[in-house]
Amino acid sequence: MPLPDRDTLVAYPAGDVSSTGTVLHVERLADGRSAVVLDRTALHPVDTAWPDQPADRAALRWGDDERVVQDGVTGGIHQGVLHLGADLPVRNGTEGWTFVVAHVIEGAPPAVGTTVEVEVDAAYRRSLSAGHTGCHLASLALDAALAAAWSKPVALDALGHPAFDQLAIQRSQIVPDGSLDTYRVGRSLRRKGFDPAALDDPGAVAERANALLTTWVTAGGDVRIERTDDALSARRRWVCALPDGPVSIPCGGTHVESLSALGSVTVALTTRPVDGGLELEMRTQVTPAR
Repeated sequence: MPLPDRDTLVAYPAGDVSSTGTVLHVERLADGRSAVVLDRTALHPVDTAWPDQPADRAALRWGDDERVVQDGVTGGIHQGVLHLGADLPVRNGTEGWTFVVAHVIEGAPPAVGTTVEVEVDAAYRRSLSAGHTGCHLASLALDAALAAAWSKPVALDALGHPAFDQLAIQRSQIVPDGSLDTYRVGRSLRRKGFDPAALDDPGAVAERANALLTTWVTAGGDVRIERTDDALSARRRWVCALPDGPVSIPCGGTHVESLSALGSVTVALTTRPVDGGLELEMRTQVTPAR
């Protein structure tokens, strides 16, 4: 069957948790499951290039049939071949490719041309959205808390502080109502002018970051996703109103609509030695507002 020649249209940047779409393609997978591609969906898939936010939990419904979505992955089509998940060799948005959301299910899939409803688990989405918004705030607060540790000019973050998060990040994982970020402080970062002694007391750094986080969350600024269009490959940015002005960060994930939805955001920092330097772990905890 022919493969789609246009990107999946996605509704999750607007916060939608349900959608109706038409089946454009069904790919039989080696494990016997099926990857269903719709023309539009509310399901947030895993981005294979930066898989920090997990896929939504969801179900597909058509007629009297219903299937649990076991995985939601980004797919790319190039020269008549569909590459899914870890097999996708390029980043979302690469020129010359078509990018789609694949809904992986067990059991008989819907036929091409079938109208399918997508229903996302709204509570799970809210928890991931809170975690992702908290993660962005935490990274900015960490940058600010470590701003005095730099002796050379480096790239700056959205608030104008030296971008420790961007320069040192190794892994980031969004979890329900939180996140876990791991940073590497080694020779490369020292050459850029960062003094590792700034992390001799990670508790003090966390205290400075948490003071900022309390100020920002208490202000309750609006949060939105700006995008050029609804295509999966469209550029999207997280925009948040903070007391000193709006900040904007490239992001393909989901978020709360206001910081007032976050009762509190706090970080805990720990360090451990690794070959040639140290590793910093930041655990961010969001307590949703009641």
